[in-house]
Amino acid sequence: MKAEKICKSFGENKVLTDFSHDFMQGKTTAIIGASGCGKSTLLNILMGLLEPDSGEIIRESDKISAVFQENRLCENLTVSANIRLVTGKRLTKRQVYEELCAVGLGECEEKPARTLSGGMKRRTALVRALLADYDILFLDEPFKGLDNDTKQIVIDYTKKKIKGKTVVLVTHDLSECEQLADEIIRL
Repeated sequence: MKAEKICKSFGENKVLTDFSHDFMQGKTTAIIGASGCGKSTLLNILMGLLEPDSGEIIRESDKISAVFQENRLCENLTVSANIRLVTGKRLTKRQVYEELCAVGLGECEEKPARTLSGGMKRRTALVRALLADYDILFLDEPFKGLDNDTKQIVIDYTKKKIKGKTVVLVTHDLSECEQLADEIIRL
């Protein structure tokens, strides 16, 4: 995937000016920077959810998966049903359960998403994104709201799942970059 001379403004506020980058296939690129510097805007442009004012995004594939800043779960569906939205019958009930156990959510498998804590919802959204069939994965602050111990478990799980995949990670946390990224872009 390649971004060429991306510019984006909101009114008088220039968020991105001539941003260009060639994202390495099969590698994780972390985008780090202060709040409001354009990280999420760039991610939304890369995903095709937001049009740049000028410039071009070249993607080899439209098979993408994402974790947004908001969890975007179907609140009335169970945790496993939220996962099944992207896996269909590709994974058995047992396989879905094992994936949930890997991030400490095994006991939540049949609970409606609306009954979960914020951290449980975050993990559900991440597992769902990681189990989707994708060529490019976009992660916008995927570990926010997790306590340190849980965060480390989830980072380790994520590291295994993204091996050899093209990933763009937006974060404020340099330690997340150090653990997951092959390259770091500072905005």
